[in-house]
Amino acid sequence: MPNTPDASTPASATVNGRPLTAGVAMLATAVAVISLLAGSVLMLVNLTGHVFGAWPSPDPLSQGLVGAAMLGTAPALFTVNRARLWQEARTLLYPLAVVLIGLFAVSLLNAKGLYIAKGGSIVPVLFSLGWMFTLGLLAVAALALLAWQHRTPGAPLAVRAAPLPGWSKPLLAVLGSSWLGIGAGLLTRPGFWAAFVPWDTGRADAQALGVWALALGVGVLGALAEDDLDRTRPALLALPGTGAAITVVLAVRATSVDWSSGPALSLVCMVAGLLFAGASGRVLLARSCAVTRGT
Repeated sequence: MPNTPDASTPASATVNGRPLTAGVAMLATAVAVISLLAGSVLMLVNLTGHVFGAWPSPDPLSQGLVGAAMLGTAPALFTVNRARLWQEARTLLYPLAVVLIGLFAVSLLNAKGLYIAKGGSIVPVLFSLGWMFTLGLLAVAALALLAWQHRTPGAPLAVRAAPLPGWSKPLLAVLGSSWLGIGAGLLTRPGFWAAFVPWDTGRADAQALGVWALALGVGVLGALAEDDLDRTRPALLALPGTGAAITVVLAVRATSVDWSSGPALSLVCMVAGLLFAGASGRVLLARSCAVTRGT
């Protein structure tokens, strides 16, 4: 449940901002639990070199990266219920909606390629069935709950507690635009953009990776637009968590990657950008909090 103001909270704190609804907080927690379980399975099984997921893949790396992204964002989603205001969590919840709706749409577009349509051994067929059912349920819930969240009365927060330093804004703009652009390309034109992925991918793989790249771009650019470290706490945890999980998968499955290619170098820089943005953001936020307590 989201935190609620007590009697000691200043009146101004209860007027400004839009309260975070209980439904949205519960959605984040539910997705965190599912991501922790399903992401661990996808990541660990595919790290062993076995292809496992809702659809067949030419290489286990793609499915492993989808699992890594799920696993990397789970800890951040668990922190959403600590937020009191919508503004304190929206930089993570907007990308969450992109992932849920996007992955469900990709699964529908590639329905004929799913194990539930193609057939196969019982485990991937059941996983594919659960994948579709769970994603569909969560996508509908995300649309309904976020619509309800935006109907909740509230007011804009006028004061930014910890504005982003000026030097970070161009870097965030480049990082966010890179993830957003590549994600949009993989999602809308997978046949063309899959050629720029430095390992073998199928159409569903390319589009699923595109959804996650698009969500990362939305999150980074959302944090830039928010311009307040204090309002991006969950996102600051999600960025390095996702970057670290992706790094583990790329390191273990390094033989699948064409490291001599330009796209591989770009990917390394973009993943490093996630790690740096998240780590430096948390350091700057800790310093800002220390200064505030000192005054």
